[in-house]
Amino acid sequence: MKQRHSSLAGNISLALFAIIGLSLATLLTSYWISDQVNRDPEALNIAGSLRYQVYHVALAKEQNDPALLASAIQAIEQDWNHHAFNHYEHSNPELYTLYLNTKAQWHTLKEEIIQGGLSAEQLFPLINQQVSAIDTMVNQMQQHAEKTVQSLRLLFIVALFLSVGFAVVVVYWLRVRFQTPLQNLQHVAQQISQGDFTARFKTQPRNDELDTLGLTINKMANTIGYMYGSLESRVDEQTKQLQRSHTTLQLLYDISTRINDHSLAYNDFRDTTLKLRDVLKLGELELCLVTETGDSPYMQFHSNLPEQQPCAAINCAECIRRDDAITVENGVRSYHYPLKRDDKRFGVLVARCKEHEVMHDWQKRLLKLVSDQLALALSLKTEEDQVRRLAMVNERTVIARELHDSLAQALSYLKIQVTRLNKALTVNNQDIIDDVSKELKNGLDSAYRQLRELLTTFRLKLDGDGLLNALETTATQLRAQTDMEVQLDYRISDIPLAPHEEIHLLQMIREAAQNAINHSEGSLLVIRLETTEEGTVALTVEDDGKGIPQQPERLNHYGLAIIKERARHLGGIADIKPRTSGGTRVHFHFVPAAVQRQNPEISEHISTVTVE
Repeated sequence: MKQRHSSLAGNISLALFAIIGLSLATLLTSYWISDQVNRDPEALNIAGSLRYQVYHVALAKEQNDPALLASAIQAIEQDWNHHAFNHYEHSNPELYTLYLNTKAQWHTLKEEIIQGGLSAEQLFPLINQQVSAIDTMVNQMQQHAEKTVQSLRLLFIVALFLSVGFAVVVVYWLRVRFQTPLQNLQHVAQQISQGDFTARFKTQPRNDELDTLGLTINKMANTIGYMYGSLESRVDEQTKQLQRSHTTLQLLYDISTRINDHSLAYNDFRDTTLKLRDVLKLGELELCLVTETGDSPYMQFHSNLPEQQPCAAINCAECIRRDDAITVENGVRSYHYPLKRDDKRFGVLVARCKEHEVMHDWQKRLLKLVSDQLALALSLKTEEDQVRRLAMVNERTVIARELHDSLAQALSYLKIQVTRLNKALTVNNQDIIDDVSKELKNGLDSAYRQLRELLTTFRLKLDGDGLLNALETTATQLRAQTDMEVQLDYRISDIPLAPHEEIHLLQMIREAAQNAINHSEGSLLVIRLETTEEGTVALTVEDDGKGIPQQPERLNHYGLAIIKERARHLGGIADIKPRTSGGTRVHFHFVPAAVQRQNPEISEHISTVTVE
């Protein structure tokens, strides 16, 4: 059965109409009663004058004046027939009957007076009797008027109490049906505004507008509470994801930092494995590193087992060859992530959990990223080892070539001189013996000097301060070896040099400077290294000494051959010739690798200019 809707506005309207109706009824009733009260004084006044007029008729009769008697009778008849007495017919029938009887008694007395049969002694008792009847009627009229006024007072008192009582009832009703629900609605609204969505409006079975509004607010609070709770859950979930992402990025950043700082060592792999296990919150994590041809790990880390305990598997090839495989054995689910880069396998990362557990996508992505990072670290380590081996081989080749070009040739020359000495001793040729002895002494001095130069060259190195600092150190060392003024002019900017280019330039400068110090006998040595407009690097080492001989490729000038050899390694040609103003000038220019990558045509243009 559908519940009847009670309109609060309608009820308030009814209450207002009731108050207005009560007020109107009170006003109308009081108006009617007051109208009755207004008629009673007139009737009392006329009734009171009847007593005077009766005496006036009696006086006219006694004087025996017919005209005066007729006038008096006419006046009293008009008063007896006055309309003021008519309202008693309906308002007070008893009083009206008394009025009629008194009037009839007067008519009887009037007839007797007109006929003239009454003497004075007979007339005055009748007159007094008539006045007494009129007094009785007047008293009844006065009592009627007093009752009417009393009724009016009673009406006002009853109306007052009814109004007050009805007002109390209406105020109480408004408080119960309007004020209290509104206060409850306000309290619920304040709680909801403060974030308390559990507040509810207690509805009553009145089904009015406030109940409807309360039900609507309750539904709104339920909806907002559900949405707010769902939003809090989503915020908590997003917060957890952000924290997890932050931890994941921090782990990957740490791995990348370690890779950039140094090659990963045993402790790095162990710490990475433990941190990865804590981030993934897995039960077990294992990292196995093997060589490309090996079948057992040379380094293994297990998150839950002692480091000394080896893997239970006899052959790791099957485990390592799996590509992102998932296996289930003996109630354990295993996820395999091989450490692979450029078709080279360095090991495998295995995550294990219970069979009924499944890893989330973010855990799988993190395992894949970490395995790729570790594979990159191992690949870089392998490449660094290969680069070191190649550098070592190249350096040994350079050392062997320079020993062959300098010290080996000097020793060969000394060996030839020893052969000459043996022959001279056989024939006892003193001139040849003296000449060979002199040559042996000069050769030994030259070989010793060449050995010292080679040792100095091999010890030469570049630290983290760059080529300029190495050149300044070299210039300081050269100034300590000679009285010549050594000037360094370094003007290379905006062109990065590769490490091997810096080494070759430094050694070429040192060879040319040593030759100038040992053989030029000059007073000024200038070392200039600058960039040209074409983007090349130009090296000039010149002195103001006696100049280079016509055939410098003799003993004591093996350093020039080393300069030319290093120039060829840099893709340029060293030009060594005397200066017109005296002294020797060593000039060399080449295109750095960084410039060649940006503009390959520069190298061809420089080669053409050099050939011409």
